[in-house]
Amino acid sequence: MILPILSLVTGVLLLVWSADRFVDGASSSARHFGMPPLLIGMVIVGFGTSLPELIVSTQASLQGNPGIALGNAYGSNITNIALILGLTSIISPITVHSKVLSNELPILTAITGISAWFVADGHITRTEAILLLVLFVLLMGWSVWQGMQKRPDAFGKEMDLELASVDMPLKKAVRWMLVGLAVLIISSRLLVWGAVDIARTLGVSDLIIGLTIVAIGTSLPELASAIAATRKGEHDIALGNVLGSNLFNTLAVVGLAGTIHPMDVGRDVFVRDMFVMGILTVSLFVIGYRFPYGKGRINRVEGLLLVASYIAYLVYLYVSTSGA
Repeated sequence: MILPILSLVTGVLLLVWSADRFVDGASSSARHFGMPPLLIGMVIVGFGTSLPELIVSTQASLQGNPGIALGNAYGSNITNIALILGLTSIISPITVHSKVLSNELPILTAITGISAWFVADGHITRTEAILLLVLFVLLMGWSVWQGMQKRPDAFGKEMDLELASVDMPLKKAVRWMLVGLAVLIISSRLLVWGAVDIARTLGVSDLIIGLTIVAIGTSLPELASAIAATRKGEHDIALGNVLGSNLFNTLAVVGLAGTIHPMDVGRDVFVRDMFVMGILTVSLFVIGYRFPYGKGRINRVEGLLLVASYIAYLVYLYVSTSGA
């Protein structure tokens, strides 16, 4: 039991370090090649912070553990909204200035609905997984189009300032990007092996381990990024990381994992995990969307409610599984 725990902890620590190195290196490289800051924020940073989820879920599917793959994706989405946005808005209320991010909120809500429809019958087939990947490609195309627009946007301005603070020579940026990717792959193998072994020793399902330990571990890059951005007053970066991550998890992570290994989804995933993820996503849309007569804002009270909901979800997971 000691060795799997050490493997899990080491995997998580290396995962956080390597994800940060990869995103910094990729962002600086893109800036050297003239990519607009808004596009870097939407594509490289927004989706890049979810690379740990993608690699971990891919490794889990390849090793025949689809429960960890699915639990990691949906658990990370729940963690991103309830824990990460909750904590960051407690530190400093988040105000949504970016029109681009505001437009992503209804897209995320619709995609969550599509995912719930796929999960409702107890299976994610290879065809459904491929459809998720197709939707991801379309979303990437839309993101590129939005990022290439010359219209000023608060998210793009914040990203421009942030990129200037981590600027590095091109060779160094490429080196860190490659090192980060290599360590990501190695650390994900350590994390998945440790998580599977712990699950078997404790007699709990791969899904529960994926929803909790693995999901929290792979979400740490988003947490660190969001807190750092919030302390600098870069609210749109904090929200953009979460939105990009959840879109990536729901479409690319589940899509790729399901293409590799079609998933039998237990009823609990739909009535418990997908329900919680859906409620949180709709709540984020309601409190964060920039309606015509006001700005989207997540205040401290709403942040406390989000964190409380996350704690309640973990307690419910514990009670429901221990009583099984």
